[in-house]
Amino acid sequence: MQLDKLDIRILGELQRNGAITNLELADKVGLSPSPCARRVKQLEDAGVIKGQVTLLSASKLDLKLTALIQISMDRHTPDRFEQFEEKVRGFPEVIECLLITGQSADYQLKVVVPDMEYYQQFLLNKITRIEGVSDVHSSFMLREVQNSTELPLTHLQPR
Repeated sequence: MQLDKLDIRILGELQRNGAITNLELADKVGLSPSPCARRVKQLEDAGVIKGQVTLLSASKLDLKLTALIQISMDRHTPDRFEQFEEKVRGFPEVIECLLITGQSADYQLKVVVPDMEYYQQFLLNKITRIEGVSDVHSSFMLREVQNSTELPLTHLQPR
């Protein structure tokens, strides 16, 4: 899909505030409401806009511990990776799972839990019990310096 300046402005505004009304969005990007709503619908239909979510505060929900877990697999086969990924998708504590390269690990998980005791149980009773997991290294977040869900749009050339 070719994006123009208005599409890019719409995407920027929606990334900053997904709860913005169509009327407010139209005003911010300089369109009337109907064409603005049509453009948003086109961006959704094209898959550029994947969905809308509400971001919650982990600390306000007593989720005080964030861990980054690097996981190595015993075999590098499609079946083994597929099985691992299917299991991990079922763990609500895992908020991100990445198949990575350039490390000794195969996967990196971002996990959010209430505390270290919960983490220990999660690791021992869930992660290490997945068939094929051969090595696990955990790191823990001390402070969040930057956390954004906004994708950069500055590289886009309007049509």
